[in-house]
Amino acid sequence: MNSAIRRLAVAAIILMLALMANSTYLQAFRSNEINGRNDNKRVRDSQFSVNRGPILIGSTPVAQSKPSNDSYKYQRTYASGPVYAPVTGYYAYVFGRGGIELTMNSELNGSDPSMAFRRMIDVISNRPQQGGSVTLTLNAAAQQAAYSGLGKQTGAVVAIEPKTGRILAMATTPSYDPNRLASHDLKKAAAAWDDLTKDADRPLSNRAAQELYPPGSTFKLVTAAAALSSGKYTPETKTNSPAELVLPQTTVPLVNEDHKNCGGSNNATLTVALQWSCNTAFGSVGLALGPDALREQAAKFGFGARPLAELPSVATSQFPGDPNEPQTAQSAIGQFDVRATPLQMAMVAAGIANKGEVMKPYLVQNVKTPDLKTVTETKPETLHQAVTPEVAAQLNAMMVNVVNNGTGKPGRIDGIQVAGKTGTAQTSKDRPPFAWFTAFAPADDPKIAVAVLVEKADVARDDIAGGKLAAPIAKKVMEAVLNQ
Repeated sequence: MNSAIRRLAVAAIILMLALMANSTYLQAFRSNEINGRNDNKRVRDSQFSVNRGPILIGSTPVAQSKPSNDSYKYQRTYASGPVYAPVTGYYAYVFGRGGIELTMNSELNGSDPSMAFRRMIDVISNRPQQGGSVTLTLNAAAQQAAYSGLGKQTGAVVAIEPKTGRILAMATTPSYDPNRLASHDLKKAAAAWDDLTKDADRPLSNRAAQELYPPGSTFKLVTAAAALSSGKYTPETKTNSPAELVLPQTTVPLVNEDHKNCGGSNNATLTVALQWSCNTAFGSVGLALGPDALREQAAKFGFGARPLAELPSVATSQFPGDPNEPQTAQSAIGQFDVRATPLQMAMVAAGIANKGEVMKPYLVQNVKTPDLKTVTETKPETLHQAVTPEVAAQLNAMMVNVVNNGTGKPGRIDGIQVAGKTGTAQTSKDRPPFAWFTAFAPADDPKIAVAVLVEKADVARDDIAGGKLAAPIAKKVMEAVLNQ
């Protein structure tokens, strides 16, 4: 009997010790994770009573908390909500958080370890908890130009400051109004969520960073970079550029979109091939270089790595793993299984603009406490040296020629040299193509690099779709920055 009691007592002690150990572990090591969960109702109720810090563009709040007359004390509001929604995200009672509201949640609600001293002062002085501010890198004029330029089209725009990696614009359409999700009328918020999640156009998706697309002829910049970097090509090297390129292992040829040879020649130079976006020329270059060279060059521009941890679910751009020869030729012109985000193609243009140096893109400039003490300040950081300054200068001149004399003419800006590249991409005959344009300006001292994607292009040819649909949007965004 006594031994049974002892065993029971030992078991109870072990269970108590396990419970204490688990409680200590949760509080010491997992408290931030548990508190940050979107489905933690107790924490959610508490946080809705916190004066959440603003998200700023310069000194202007695009998201802020205002006193509320209901049980939640503060109402989150969004100025120009759909314009900034892909970046700010939303802060909702039932549906949690998205965008910067999610990734910078602890800073915005004041619970981040970096603000521990501030919280201690608040406790001592009996002041309510208050969140810190997050200042974004976005340029208000560029952001508005990007959103307005897209209009009712489905697409995305990303603009980057080449020398620093600061993101100046990130807009997508269709967008949504975060104010609807932030409503304290939970029935209305639920109805808004239902509308948005059932919408076939996926307005909650950040097409600029979360969606992958075939980059089409904008990828020819990567192929040209690999060619020039190999030492086997110069801008004046002649290519094999007939109207149709016979590919190994298949009877299906690679064709130019106008079904003609390149600029009137079967042996166009690399510069002319880029000017007129010749598929056969770049397909033949891709075959000569091989898939490994293309993949390695793409990786130097950022393919294969996830950029921009400041946003959730950012997609990783991809070059196919082991393409055969016909697939390599298709990959060299941004088709087959090549996939990229608009953010990635903006990084390609920005890297060329910055003398071959690709900077790490970032969206958060700084975080400050409520009393305006800086907690963190983002500094520019090099990601890769994608090409040498000499190769970058060659690509720069070739891209200027595209805008001045080739498919990129709609991207020209009076009095300013623009370097750019058009593109279209089609995944199937049943779907409209995607129109692309990526560019930077001024070409001699770049202040902005931009990539524009328009889905459901109503025209198929590269010189029409990319130039007609995407280039004018890029022009407006570049002008918004350059005219300041």
